[in-house]
Order: sequence, then C-alpha cells, then structure tokens
Amino acid sequence: MTPAERIDQLIAGLTDWRGKTFATIRASILGANKEIIEEWKWRGSPVWSRDGMIAVANAHKDKVKLTFSHGAKLPDPDGLFNAGLGGNAWRAIDFFQGDRIDSRGLKDLVRAAIAYNQTKLKKNAPTRARAKGTRSKKTSRR
Repeated sequence: MTPAERIDQLIAGLTDWRGKTFATIRASILGANKEIIEEWKWRGSPVWSRDGMIAVANAHKDKVKLTFSHGAKLPDPDGLFNAGLGGNAWRAIDFFQGDRIDSRGLKDLVRAAIAYNQTKLKKNAPTRARAKGTRSKKTSRR
C-alpha cells in the first residue's frame, strides 16, 4: 500500500469531524506545491516533505495536530501556530472541533517550510572543490 493510500485509509477511518479536518489540511498542504511527497512514518503518521520534512499530522481524541519540523524558523504572519511555541525547532497547529482552517495561511506556511528546506540544502551543499574530491588549503594536512 502506498503512503497516499494509507493516508486515504486513515482519513476514511476518522468518521467524525476529525476526518473532514484531516482531509482539508491534507488538501491545503498538497495544494501548496505540486512536488510535495506524502510519506507514512513512525507507525502511522502521515508526513509531507519536499527537500526535507515539512510537517507531520496526527489525529488525537480531541484534536488534529499538524506539526512543522522547522516551525520555529518559519514566519507565521497569520498566527496559525498555537502549540509548541516554546521549542527551538518544532511548532504545531492544534485544530479542534469547529475550528476554521485558514487554507491560504496554511499554504503560505508550507511554502515557507519548503523555502527553508531548500535554503538549508544549499547551505549544507559541498563546495565545488570538495565535490571534486580536492581539499582546500585550510583543510589540507602536511
């Protein structure tokens, strides 16, 4: 079974308000960028990534939690983050029954996460000299 099929199955199994909320969140995430990859990790958690992890979602008894792996580094002009605000990396949005989902704001957060991941990739990319297998003068040994 593919990750997308597992996520479909998870949503179908949530027959209360959480299923609809989960489906709306998923649609917003996938609508933010056509190259987002859906994954299934940690014994049953949907994960979305592009050039690194964007977010993971879980359905709890009283909420649907969407956690951004680098949320502390992301701009949040719409004030969507409402959980995990004290951490150094992760930030989350807890959706409760009756909450309105700001799809535009959520898409903006997803795009900011992708931009952050891409910046991180560029910063951590090997320099041209290292890519060719040579050492710079600073790192060579005598």
